Amino acid sequence: MKSALQKSPIPYTHAFVVKHLKELVFDPTWHFHSEYQLFMVLKGTGTRFIGDSVMTYYPDDITFTGPDLPHLWRSDSDSSSEDGENWSEGIVVYFNEELISENLLQKEEVIKIRKLFKKSLRGVDIQGPVAKTIKKMLINLVSLRGFEGVLELLKILHLISLCSDINVLASAGYTNSLKDGDTERMNIVYAHALKNFKRKLSISEFSTLTNMTPTSFSRYFKTHANKTFSDFLIEIRIGHACKLLIENKVNISQACYDSGFQTLSNFNRQFKKITNRTPLEYRKEYVQ
Repeated sequence: MKSALQKSPIPYTHAFVVKHLKELVFDPTWHFHSEYQLFMVLKGTGTRFIGDSVMTYYPDDITFTGPDLPHLWRSDSDSSSEDGENWSEGIVVYFNEELISENLLQKEEVIKIRKLFKKSLRGVDIQGPVAKTIKKMLINLVSLRGFEGVLELLKILHLISLCSDINVLASAGYTNSLKDGDTERMNIVYAHALKNFKRKLSISEFSTLTNMTPTSFSRYFKTHANKTFSDFLIEIRIGHACKLLIENKVNISQACYDSGFQTLSNFNRQFKKITNRTPLEYRKEYVQ
């Protein structure tokens, strides 16, 4: 039986924990825990890993993850400043399954929240106009105490459960097969990949890094990430290319090579496969 890594134990006397984070970088450690988690980015960009989902995150990114679903937010910025100007900011809420009793979850009045909890086991992100309302509510939640805080959290969950702009993140076939020791090894892999994805990377490089044979590493990675290592690298590179196209306004050719692709034709093919848009369509849609 795997043991969850306790990120923020909820005091026995409290129903939930809410924190306003302001840190050099968001916690870059691949981990999982027994609590449900609501997380909103206020400031900062980077790569978000939830189960087998790999995506770029931006301010106002809101996600809801269920118990024992591995995740990490790895910030782009690692520059330190004494005044915290370049630090990442966010709001995180932890609560466990006792917040709403199992008996109440079976009632018709909360059927939508029960369905939301089931979706959260694969992680969801919240988009559209409702995300702006939830952002205000999460900011307000930080300052609330006692029963008012519990009511506000229940209202947030209710609003999310009614939202149609919800994307389920991890694939239907994903299961958490990680043990505590595996999280350390996967952290090494993720850190090295994110630091070096712009250059050519090989399986042998990572197998050496993790003290495995290339065949064993490929099998190990696919078991725990639910995808091949090659597909994982492509997703990271496409996520970076999306950011370059939006933030830096580089041309498509530059985004291709600055993201680690060797040919423009392969870049265009992989970009459309992952985003269902061409690079040009993606940029135009974002601007609109």
